[in-house]
Amino acid sequence: MGREIRRVPLDFDWPLKEVWHGYLEPDRLHGDSCTECDGDGGSPEARHLQNQWYGKAFFRPEQTGSTPFTPDMLIVKHLVTERVRRNREMYATHYGWYTEERAIAQESARLCDLWNTRWSHHLAQEDVDALIEGNRLYDFTHTFSPETRWVPIEPRPVVTAKQVNEWSLQGMSHDSINCWVVVKAACARLGVDSKCSVCDGHGSTEVYPGQRQESEDWRRTEPPEGPGWQLWETTTEGSPTSPVFASADQLAVWMTQNDCGFAGSRYTLDVAMKFVHGSGWAPSMIGIGTTLLDGVDGVVALESREIDS
Repeated sequence: MGREIRRVPLDFDWPLKEVWHGYLEPDRLHGDSCTECDGDGGSPEARHLQNQWYGKAFFRPEQTGSTPFTPDMLIVKHLVTERVRRNREMYATHYGWYTEERAIAQESARLCDLWNTRWSHHLAQEDVDALIEGNRLYDFTHTFSPETRWVPIEPRPVVTAKQVNEWSLQGMSHDSINCWVVVKAACARLGVDSKCSVCDGHGSTEVYPGQRQESEDWRRTEPPEGPGWQLWETTTEGSPTSPVFASADQLAVWMTQNDCGFAGSRYTLDVAMKFVHGSGWAPSMIGIGTTLLDGVDGVVALESREIDS
């Protein structure tokens, strides 16, 4: 997600900040939301498990053989201490008469109560094995560098539930795909279908016979190509954000005079010129991991900072 240069015809006049129609599936191909699963696509059992994952249904760590998190655990102490020290003013306001010890104690208790109600923080080993088998958990099974990207660790390391559960406390960890992989595997172990019996997991029903196949056959189409230079955003499906210019330099100058970055940021001329004459792409923001803790029960805590490119 970010910004990129597109080469389009000089007379290309698609409205600015409006998603290009070729990227949007026509409304006529959208089915009706399934009333049986409320558009979720899952069976009743799968939806219950999904709610346990997110803490929306009753869950206790003992159900997966996991140990509840408590404020006196080393990992909890380290994570909360760093969090409080990075946000002193917020915790001072939240907890009134501020002392660091009080804030750490109360925040530790609050977070443990929250973490212990969510399956996502208390996976069993069989849940972790399902994620590994589903080619997830790259943080444990791969190494990364800008040059090589993600490279599998050989031989594949043994990843324990304890490692994954402590890692899950540290911010950007599990996503909705991980949730579905674990839920689907759990349904298989229980001998129940993970898909809705009415819509077969699609979350919608056909308005007319053959609609779903038409939807699956639909393919997005790119805007026409040409000699013009235009800035596009890709935080949505994709839309133009600048007029079309005859040269890259003209677009670069426009980028210094108009809000075209994340949160209304503008480019300097030097950066704009490098952008249009270089890769022609930039992300909206970058999360940079800074090691805060090392060697805490095998867990490394990361601080995520947002930086406008």
